[in-house]
Amino acid sequence: MVDKNRGCYQIFIEVNPILTGMMLSKKTIGQITSGKVQIPAATCFDLPEKVLQFGTGVLLRGLTDYFIDKANKQGIFNGRIVVVKSTGNAQTDSFDQQDNLYTLCVRGIESGKKVEENIINASVSRVLSARNNWNEILECAANPEMQIVISNTTEVGIVLSDDNIHLSPPESFPGKLLSFLHRRFTICKGDGSGGMIIIPTELLPDNGKKLLTILLELAKRNNLEEAFLNWLQHDNYFCNSLVDRIVPGKLSSEKQKETETLLGYSDELMIMSEVYRLWAIESASEKVKQKLSFCKVDEGVIIAPDIFIYRELKLRLLNGSHTFSCGLAHLAGFTTVKEAMQDGAFFSYIKRLMLQEIAPVITNKELSMEMATHFAAKVLERYANPYIEHKWLSITLQYSSKMHMRNVPLLLNQFAQSGTIPECMCLGFAAHLLFMKSVKVVEGHYFGEANGKEYPIQDDHAAWYATQWKDPENLVKNILSNQDLWGTDLTALTGFAEHVSEKLRWLMDKGAMAVIHSMKAEMADP
Repeated sequence: MVDKNRGCYQIFIEVNPILTGMMLSKKTIGQITSGKVQIPAATCFDLPEKVLQFGTGVLLRGLTDYFIDKANKQGIFNGRIVVVKSTGNAQTDSFDQQDNLYTLCVRGIESGKKVEENIINASVSRVLSARNNWNEILECAANPEMQIVISNTTEVGIVLSDDNIHLSPPESFPGKLLSFLHRRFTICKGDGSGGMIIIPTELLPDNGKKLLTILLELAKRNNLEEAFLNWLQHDNYFCNSLVDRIVPGKLSSEKQKETETLLGYSDELMIMSEVYRLWAIESASEKVKQKLSFCKVDEGVIIAPDIFIYRELKLRLLNGSHTFSCGLAHLAGFTTVKEAMQDGAFFSYIKRLMLQEIAPVITNKELSMEMATHFAAKVLERYANPYIEHKWLSITLQYSSKMHMRNVPLLLNQFAQSGTIPECMCLGFAAHLLFMKSVKVVEGHYFGEANGKEYPIQDDHAAWYATQWKDPENLVKNILSNQDLWGTDLTALTGFAEHVSEKLRWLMDKGAMAVIHSMKAEMADP
């Protein structure tokens, strides 16, 4: 079926003979005969470049790029993305070979109904290496159609450093962005119409404002002209934003082969995501809404003057419960989130954690208990998604910084509001300490052990934790009192250190699985 009324329409073809050995590309896209995949029309490849994106990660490809591709296929946004790859070996071979096309497999349950969608995303025009193609990236500043910057460089990417923006390329993400914006300012001769809409998606409070503050300071350190500082601050829109979609990334090898056989082509860049999606962008500007016209095609894109509620729900109930639970789940022997949710005792633990301990301490005039409970129910459904292989070990990446940012504020609120001991939070924190116990170090990489198997401890503070475990008698006190790590002295929370110590002893003596099941027996389900 072809809808010629749309500017960049989708084609659905009914027949599906299996094509072997055919890689996804612009050249082969016309040979795909599967009726199980949404195929972009040729007109998609002629759209102008409107977005500069820092990051090739699966979250951006599975969420922000998904919205842009969807809008393009409906003839609404009509713009493509230049992606900047800054990390790793800076190679872009897979993207080059497939003409930047990739398949997004959406799997899950929505409103009680099974959803299985396969979408060939054609939103990416080019993938450029910051190391090898910096001049080409800067040349994008001369494109008047280029008006939006998106980034996801992880939480540690938005930091201030003494970067030289005249390097090729600058070392940091803020340095690269500032260099690009300064080139833009020079080309447009300071005209306000040359300003950009910058939307960082890193999981940081007020990420847009923080990025602007860093750029202004970095501009001063690089002795950039006052006129540029004024242009940067007043003619560009730095929007706080929040993204929420579980995008585990590559399919298992078995699922990959199965899907490629179904669709009739191979795809090295194929990724999977859940159905749920949210991109909340904070802005009251009508110009921003007009330029971000992709917001019209999906209710998952929200542009609002204040996105605090969306951020708090996601950060505390989704990310916070993940962080409290990931170490515990791994120690208990669960590999994936869905596997853990099939265990009645673990399901009871995480449900109590969200509804009885997290939800009450985040509610206020703007965020009601009803809203928190409704969101928590959605999270539980998402965790149990049978299609997603979301590994707990992946969630433990930078475990300590996630615990600090996502969960320490919950602990402080809990003790300030009621003073009662949050049993589930204490158990989650104790599991964090045990997970961070290393048993082996290989070339600076730390490994722990659970259920007879070694696992990597991927945390910048792994070495420090290893040192603390050499003094187990004072372990809990020493770790909880580290204000550099937590931003506060957690031993000042009456009874918290004692309960964490008790839970840690239980975990070490009985094992995580036994502790989870005994807690279910002792405590009533919410």
